[in-house]
Amino acid sequence: MRPLLQVLKGERAAVPPVWLMRQAGRYLPEYRALRADKGGFLALATDSPSAAEITMQPIRRFGFDGAILFSDILIVPWALGQDLRFGVGEGPRLAPALVDHALASLVPDATRYEPVYETVRLVAAALPQETTFLGFAGSPWTVATYMVAGAGSRDQHETRRYAYRDPDAFALIIDTIADATIAYLSRQIECGVMAVQLFDSWSGSLSPAQFERWVIAPNARIIAALHERHPGVPVIGFPKGAGGKLIAYAQQTGADAIGIDETVDPAWANAALPRHLPVQGNLDPLALIAGGAELDAGIDRVLRAFADRPHVFNLGHGILPDTPIAHVERLLARVRGM
Repeated sequence: MRPLLQVLKGERAAVPPVWLMRQAGRYLPEYRALRADKGGFLALATDSPSAAEITMQPIRRFGFDGAILFSDILIVPWALGQDLRFGVGEGPRLAPALVDHALASLVPDATRYEPVYETVRLVAAALPQETTFLGFAGSPWTVATYMVAGAGSRDQHETRRYAYRDPDAFALIIDTIADATIAYLSRQIECGVMAVQLFDSWSGSLSPAQFERWVIAPNARIIAALHERHPGVPVIGFPKGAGGKLIAYAQQTGADAIGIDETVDPAWANAALPRHLPVQGNLDPLALIAGGAELDAGIDRVLRAFADRPHVFNLGHGILPDTPIAHVERLLARVRGM
């Protein structure tokens, strides 16, 4: 029995299953030791035995109900032909930036996906039987913001301006990412993941009309294609920052479960979203760092809000590097009633 998979398929659990976004990462001393030994992030993500080990580390330490593949959303643009680097003390960089280079100038290299697929195979063979294995990809809008600008930004100004200035060219970028994402997630499923998540980390910067065009429409196409290819494999949609637009996202994308970020009132989400739709979230990652009574109150607020629907307990975004291990243990004990 895999509790997380059952909830993603619409069953309500008396004790919600738990996994945390970025649970395989820098807050773990075993991760830091391996990274110091192996090198930078991209070197780790493309070294399949190391990436598999990192994926397994939080499962061994905490017994989470879900394991999330250790990789990055920018594997797709890298495979589409952009150069990718992770500099020390800075975010990822993609080159050439499509704001001033044509998409057609890129030379795709599908072999760049292969280490990820091998990581999936290694983890699938090692996971406990009760643990659900989650794959993921970035949603087209969020991936496009990096591809166009060449880096992340606070408000995605350059990409939003590009989309208004040349919507046909931008639509081609979005469609290309969507096609690649369908193939990429489909192959992850074939290699052993049991559910997938679409991360739209920057969806909150869009107007309602642009959200409909650049978030809802391509995500709906990806989800429909995955459902057709892999019936019964759940797809979690996570449009961070969507706020009130979550309702349209839930109604129109066909996602099997909706992830909500920490800025959303969980009681509002429970009342506004389709009644039996599984919901994932949404403890503030900073409450997890704070610990103590604030952590307990945050956990209880989320548990109360979603007590009567299928619910996966998670954070509203990724776990932060300075999160104390003891606070993660306290979270698990409280959610599980230990």
